[in-house]
Amino acid sequence: MSVLIKGGTVVTAEQSFRADVLCTDGKITQVGPDLDAADGIEVVDAGGQYVMPGGIDPHTHMQLPFMGTVASEDFYTGTAAGLAGGTTCIIDFVIPAPQQSLMEAYNQWREWSEKAVADYAFHVAVTWWDESVHHDMGRLVEEFGVNSFKHFMAYKGAIMADDEILVNSFTRAWELGALPTVHAENGELVWQLQRKLLDMGITGPEGHPQSRPPEVEGEAANRAIRIAQVLKTPVYLVHVSAKEALEAVIRARNEGQRVFGEVLAGHLMVNDSVYLDKSFEKAAAHVMSPPFRPKDHQRELWRGLQSGNLQTTATDHCCFCADQKAAGRDDFSKIPNGTGGVENRMEVLWDAGVNTGKLTMNEFVRVTSTNAAQIFNMYPRKGSVLAGADADLVVWDPEGTKTISAKTHFQNVDYNIFEGMTVKGKASHTISQGNVVYKDGELNVERGAGRYIHRPPFAPYFDAIGKVRERTKPFSVDR
Repeated sequence: MSVLIKGGTVVTAEQSFRADVLCTDGKITQVGPDLDAADGIEVVDAGGQYVMPGGIDPHTHMQLPFMGTVASEDFYTGTAAGLAGGTTCIIDFVIPAPQQSLMEAYNQWREWSEKAVADYAFHVAVTWWDESVHHDMGRLVEEFGVNSFKHFMAYKGAIMADDEILVNSFTRAWELGALPTVHAENGELVWQLQRKLLDMGITGPEGHPQSRPPEVEGEAANRAIRIAQVLKTPVYLVHVSAKEALEAVIRARNEGQRVFGEVLAGHLMVNDSVYLDKSFEKAAAHVMSPPFRPKDHQRELWRGLQSGNLQTTATDHCCFCADQKAAGRDDFSKIPNGTGGVENRMEVLWDAGVNTGKLTMNEFVRVTSTNAAQIFNMYPRKGSVLAGADADLVVWDPEGTKTISAKTHFQNVDYNIFEGMTVKGKASHTISQGNVVYKDGELNVERGAGRYIHRPPFAPYFDAIGKVRERTKPFSVDR
């Protein structure tokens, strides 16, 4: 099957130019002007539109067992919703329970993900430590194409990684050529603040941001970065939401340390006033960690994205419906943490970024696709419009408008954090593996068509017996 995208302007992280794009057998085979449409080739008219690499969301949680329930979005519905918004690849998280084998958890997530309709990869969380974890990390890198490991500095009594775990895991990641990533919140401090607020009678969703103030994130971010500095390993901070954490990233990068920062579309677009809504359901729908912040933090996050100190945009897509959120009606600390966004990330960032002049079109491609592909070693297979790359593309209509609503979205959740927002600029067509899977509001997806993407390690790295391997590709994406 071949698809010819004709008459559009190709927009990459580096340049924009008029060209047609021919996709054959799941790959981009030609990029150039006036390509011929032979018999049997499906033609997509991209006149007046932009042809960009499909979006990569490097932070999702599909079908996640968490806080006594399971996320409402599974790998089928979640990847389908992503395609409707122009996102053609996700990186999800394998999260072992304490004392659970990393390999056992990985195999479980691989089973759940078999129904995905778009390509995906996995970060694997390190939630405890012994020699078996050390060994499993090696297997995951060497045999299964995992090159990033997640560390939750929050969620005391569950999956929180203390400093000892961070040191052991960061060291092992460096040996393997893998990238440590961190959820930066001081879990002990959060736990103490939760207890204090509940003792004061503050039980509603408004207690959630009070128990996780910006300083809690800033402290943990700085600690993780300093540990990485001592161990001489790169580090990636997920969902940077507070200026205190961003300041730690900027300081480290200015000193030459290899630190990457991710920002969520939600943290750029939604502020903490949502927690004061008199409706428990509406306020609880926005409970996620870190929480949404005051507007002055949003301003700094945009500046971090514009300056290149934050390199990627994500969603932390982890959906729970109203009946699930109701578990914390009398205790905010029991509200399942998570919101959606995989379907809307690209359109809200285009509207608030490109349409306002905060981002150029090329920067938009960089922060929604190419940087993630490079940081997590999927480039140029992903994140590019080059012959030989995967034919994962989005045809973007800069004049198209829509009003975001839970009533019309494809996401399997009963609320949308961008509810009522009207955006200008959206996907008209999404191409995944060379197939048109979304067209003018209609999905045409195949259950199980998504492929697991192996991501080679970075190097130098050492195997279990200490043999030095060759460098495959350096960490990149510095502007």
